[in-house]
Amino acid sequence: MSEESGILGLGKAERPAFWATFLGWGLDGFDYMMYTLVIALIMRSLHLTTTQGGMIGTVTLFLSALGGIIAGTVSDRIGRVKALGLAVIVYSVFTFLSGIATSYPEMLVFRAFEGLGFGGEWAVGAVLISESVSSKNRGKILGYVQGSWALGWAAALILETIVVSVFPSSISWRIMFWFGILPALLAFYILKKVPEPQTWQKAATAEAKKTNISFFEIFKPALLRKTIFASLLAVGAQSGYYSIFTWLPTYLKTVKHLSVVGSAGYLATIIVGSFVGYVLSGYINDWLGRKATFVLYSVFSGIIVLSYTHFHITNGTMLILGFPLGFFASGIFSGFGPFLAELYPTDARGAGQGFCYNFGRGVAAFAPAIVGALAVKYGLTLGMSIFGPAAYVLCIISLIFLPETRGKELSGDVGASVSLH
Repeated sequence: MSEESGILGLGKAERPAFWATFLGWGLDGFDYMMYTLVIALIMRSLHLTTTQGGMIGTVTLFLSALGGIIAGTVSDRIGRVKALGLAVIVYSVFTFLSGIATSYPEMLVFRAFEGLGFGGEWAVGAVLISESVSSKNRGKILGYVQGSWALGWAAALILETIVVSVFPSSISWRIMFWFGILPALLAFYILKKVPEPQTWQKAATAEAKKTNISFFEIFKPALLRKTIFASLLAVGAQSGYYSIFTWLPTYLKTVKHLSVVGSAGYLATIIVGSFVGYVLSGYINDWLGRKATFVLYSVFSGIIVLSYTHFHITNGTMLILGFPLGFFASGIFSGFGPFLAELYPTDARGAGQGFCYNFGRGVAAFAPAIVGALAVKYGLTLGMSIFGPAAYVLCIISLIFLPETRGKELSGDVGASVSLH
């Protein structure tokens, strides 16, 4: 047995997988959040309308859902490590190419392919690390991996602050995207240093691997219930998240008339809250269990939405509320990595993880539009008050129909539905 060390308690054999997924997800956040930080500069430089700027973001999100499903399924066939390396290369290369776009169609295509890699990285990375670490630490480790997204977001914010202050606006956004090639270097580390998890290696040698296509396994009777309700769990968490982070800035500026929104201080508070929320969620997942942690974060995320919409808020209050907003609305996602991995057998784990989480992402892409439609009829305050909490209620309802999986060992189990053939 490898000696464990450090706050994470990782053995020597587990560390390469941890650092590959930690850095991969952090650099994923670094690449993805660039667009949100420089969208105004891009629109001005390429003469885009607000509709076109929004469409680029929507297409990226939709393709990320497809990328997660494809990459997860592919990882069941060729291995977690190769699939992760390919995903990192795709999102880093097309982030770089976004920096040379000269028109709306070019930017749309480049960001669409970036989305494919972006979605694929999480789906495969979460399975890789889940299969590589022990069950007693799985939630905690996934919490740290998820927390790297906030670090990547912070790095993008710091880079944007520096680059925009040094270079003219016509070129600064391009330089930002060119930095996006950095994750490609990680792909070489992944392919050379990280071993395939033994669970996948065992399943890959089983006879069932020659006859079953993992993607369709998750819709067969033995796994269908899990697939349906895990997907609804992802729909609820991501719909709540996207509705909050899409409309909250507009709401606070136009309804509450607050000036701190969008400032570096406010964003920093949210980013710190997100990181702490991600990490502590991992510990809580191992302590209370997967389902109880989801319920806890869902309840408080809903309360935060109602706090923003029904209480008097000042600029000073905003800086305080930014922390719990990031803590709960972002921290809920730390549970998806271990929970989805533990719900599925090894030969369908990539497909199950990739489909459920990314089906949720695809459906959640409509959340901002639904809140906008509710706002037209009822006002933005009521629209957010209705949709946000309702999304988190969906999370809680979905959990009723899913098993608790804390402590489950991920052995090289194959084909939960094979026995039914």
